[in-house]
Amino acid sequence: MNYTSEDCQSIPLIPVNETNLASFLETQKQTFSNWVQSNDFKAKPHEHCVVPNQSGDIQTVLFGTHENTDSQDSAIIWSISDLAKKLPVETYHIDTSHLNTNWNDSEQTLAEIGWGLGAYRFDFFKKDFLEPKPSAKLKVNEKHLQEINAYVDAFTLVRDLVNTPANHMMPEDLSLLAQELSAQHNANFSEIIGDELLEQNLPAIHAVGRASDHAPRLLQLNWNMDSKQPLISLVGKGVCFDTGGLDLKPSKFMRNMKKDMGGAAHVLGLAHLIMSLKLPVRLQVLIPAVDNAISGDAYRPGDIIDTRANKTVEIDNTDAEGRVVLCDALTLAGESSPDIIIDFATLTGAARVAVGTEIPALFCNSNKLSTTIQNACENTGELVWPLPLHHDYRYQLNSSVADIANASAEGYGGAITAALYLNEFIDSKTDWVHIDVMAWNTRHRPGRPKGGEAMGLMVIYKFLQQRFLNPK
Repeated sequence: MNYTSEDCQSIPLIPVNETNLASFLETQKQTFSNWVQSNDFKAKPHEHCVVPNQSGDIQTVLFGTHENTDSQDSAIIWSISDLAKKLPVETYHIDTSHLNTNWNDSEQTLAEIGWGLGAYRFDFFKKDFLEPKPSAKLKVNEKHLQEINAYVDAFTLVRDLVNTPANHMMPEDLSLLAQELSAQHNANFSEIIGDELLEQNLPAIHAVGRASDHAPRLLQLNWNMDSKQPLISLVGKGVCFDTGGLDLKPSKFMRNMKKDMGGAAHVLGLAHLIMSLKLPVRLQVLIPAVDNAISGDAYRPGDIIDTRANKTVEIDNTDAEGRVVLCDALTLAGESSPDIIIDFATLTGAARVAVGTEIPALFCNSNKLSTTIQNACENTGELVWPLPLHHDYRYQLNSSVADIANASAEGYGGAITAALYLNEFIDSKTDWVHIDVMAWNTRHRPGRPKGGEAMGLMVIYKFLQQRFLNPK
């Protein structure tokens, strides 16, 4: 546990920046100032200085902050996120009562959330995992603890799911975790497994997953459905491992394909946030969970498969499987007439070429909706970036033998054509948000260790809060 709300002694963490450091030191004793200066502390972002008292115990910790918080990396949430692992094992609290660094309640809570995100470790498979590891704690106001824990637990859930190797995270394992989450929040869970997918008219999910020894399935979680609140439908791509199918991936591109269920991880993390903080909505979560494996029964390039929407799909490429499983789930989501459908998917390398690995690509069927979500990025420490749902590229998905092809042979605008494929299974009258996400940090940044990552989670939750908790 990285937090405490108990009334106990704690060490102040004081934010300073390069501009106000000198004036702050002028208010301190000379021994304090001499120590800071002798340690060459310049108050640069993410730099810190531990200041001892006369007994040699820690008196104060100064930490450097950005002078503006307009960018993703300079947001307050990341300001102390590295300290949870760097500081000695003591109890600390944030003290912003100095100079012009007085954060409001919301800003301080964000920084406190960042502390927990920075404390994250994935060490389940190390031999010393069960040995207790003492860690530094942050003292927080009890009234903020539920919100802090909800965010940290949501991020941790996403990270853990994505980081877990495929031999421990196949469709049946993802199902068990979704069941645990349902039980935790008194939600209803159901699933459709294997050949039942054909009986229940989910043929596209079955086609992609049928080659594996791990039966494909459609996971469904429903929460607060007896109310008259607006309905949010979350759909997440749950490809637990992606070989590419018969269109086999090269080994270097297959290496991290345990993360191809990152969309499923994101919707479970977002669902946890919604349910923990009791957003006044009804919630439906749909996860098509498959293993895109190779066997004698694997679906093939050139196959024509059915979908729940009664549209036939010609398989141009078996490595474009995510959109194939999502189309059945999106169709099912639309049958409930939700107020909004939001899907997360590790869908295309083209999106990574367009916006890099650290920015999710955002597609919406409404420009107003896209702008609203982008505006929700402010002060979250996250960024999502809209790409156009350019309908003129729809011709790239034309098929001479089926209603649509699952991929374009041209190879241009791949993130857009993938979104256009999904759009074919969305009612134009329903608000729809599609987030093409990496779900993986390729480098370490404060609060964001290398490996599985929740991306866009805070932005989308903030957008949902604004829409359903504080509607204008």
